[in-house]
Amino acid sequence: MSNIGLIIEERSRDIGDFLVGRLIPFRKKRMIGPFIFIDHMGPTQLGPKKYMDVDQHPHIGLSTLTFMLEGEIMHEDSIGTKQRISPGSVNWMTAGRGVSHSERTPVDLRNGKVFTAHGYQIWVALPKHLEDTEPEFHHIPKADLPQWQDGTTHFTLVAGEGYGRTSPVPMYSPFFMVQVKAEESYELNIVDELKGEIGICIVERAIEACGQRVEKGNILVSKVEDACSVQLEANTHLLLFGGEPLPEERHIYWNFVSSSQEKIEKAKEDWRNKTFPMMGHDSSYVPLPGEKK
Repeated sequence: MSNIGLIIEERSRDIGDFLVGRLIPFRKKRMIGPFIFIDHMGPTQLGPKKYMDVDQHPHIGLSTLTFMLEGEIMHEDSIGTKQRISPGSVNWMTAGRGVSHSERTPVDLRNGKVFTAHGYQIWVALPKHLEDTEPEFHHIPKADLPQWQDGTTHFTLVAGEGYGRTSPVPMYSPFFMVQVKAEESYELNIVDELKGEIGICIVERAIEACGQRVEKGNILVSKVEDACSVQLEANTHLLLFGGEPLPEERHIYWNFVSSSQEKIEKAKEDWRNKTFPMMGHDSSYVPLPGEKK
């Protein structure tokens, strides 16, 4: 998905063992492990005249992880992929040296009926030595992701490694993304289960951490390895994500991520001149921010 609106820095606050903000990057925390950007899509009502149509746009230096909670998207890209994603499955596109793609409401859902679209688009920065790798795409069905329960709390390892399990999503550096759904009040254990920096994205309801209640729409970032316990209210839905931070700083401009500002400038010029890898069957084009088509 295109970061068309650029990045809006939300207010953040310190509650003890955690920082709390709305999205990453936010003012006090630019990345969580290799995760550099999170876009919360919806929930929004689509149809009969309003649909999702994100035109062709570029990426470099990252992998995009699309995870839908409701609704479906058709992904197409410049390496020839055409893949529909449904709730609970993962679309994982590694941009590497450069890829362009579009995301649209599937044709058969443009039938005049109203439906809900809700999900997350997440960017994971590539290690420096893989920033120029060949682009690739992987689709992992919901049934292939590790899933387990602790009482009435349901876990899914969306990507990476955690809780003694490994997701089939390709992993280029140590990271994790875990979905947690608690039917009843639940004390979440993250110590020794997840390695590296830890982010907690509250999708629904609320949690209590360090004696403070934090509601949905916020992200908590652990500042210490042995953070205080996290208590989930009944019917709370979380996404846990993070991992080992990359050793180099990352630059981010629009949809481009790189350890090299020069590479970003080259990608901008290539996209402006339409010498960037393009989708041959799609003439749509999202210009650089502030520029015309």
